[in-house]
Amino acid sequence: MIELEEIRKRYVHPAGGVIDALAGVSLSIERGEFVAITGPSGSGKSTLMNVLGLLDTPTSGRYLFESQDVSRLGAADRAHFRNKQIGFVFQSFHLLARTTALENVELPLVYSDRASTDGLGKRALEAVGLADRTSHRPGELSGGQQQRVAIARALVNEPDLILADEPTGNLDAQSASEVLEVLRRLNADGRTIVLVTHDPAIAAWARRVVRLDGGRVAADEPTARAAAGMEAS
Repeated sequence: MIELEEIRKRYVHPAGGVIDALAGVSLSIERGEFVAITGPSGSGKSTLMNVLGLLDTPTSGRYLFESQDVSRLGAADRAHFRNKQIGFVFQSFHLLARTTALENVELPLVYSDRASTDGLGKRALEAVGLADRTSHRPGELSGGQQQRVAIARALVNEPDLILADEPTGNLDAQSASEVLEVLRRLNADGRTIVLVTHDPAIAAWARRVVRLDGGRVAADEPTARAAAGMEAS
């Protein structure tokens, strides 16, 4: 599904010199995988997430998505591709305070070119276990419920890829487990999930962990959960 070939991202430092945030990352992600991207601060996690989400373009290298080279798309084409193919979940929920859960979820549909969007918002809320919270505003929901609304919003256009950047960072342990269980269930239903986290315990919910260090892939291996599944099979 995703093929990164020698992706580099270079920034010019304001004080002079350059910073290689990504220094030749090559990575393949198959459809239906649940992959965690981890590493220390400054390792390139956020930069890689931005490249995967077409929020930033690489300085060099190729990004193939379903065999299409998307690394050099123009701004308008990137926006259209993101809306159709990629759902985003961030550490901050980014919900509109004065609108209901359903209205928040339906926001991406404003830019959709679908012939019909009827029922998609309610279906997305059902998928995250919030079918009974459609008319609640964010202030009437717990942190975990707000993040699940944000996941539903990422799902509403039925994208091929969900990118989750530190999605449990603002949650207590119980709410974090609920959100991760939602992501795991979505993956079991066939969604491709890429999760960025600095926490090894969160990364362990994935089936594969890619660890970055210095803008390079330092390790790429299955988690204990994935290994247990392979042994069971």
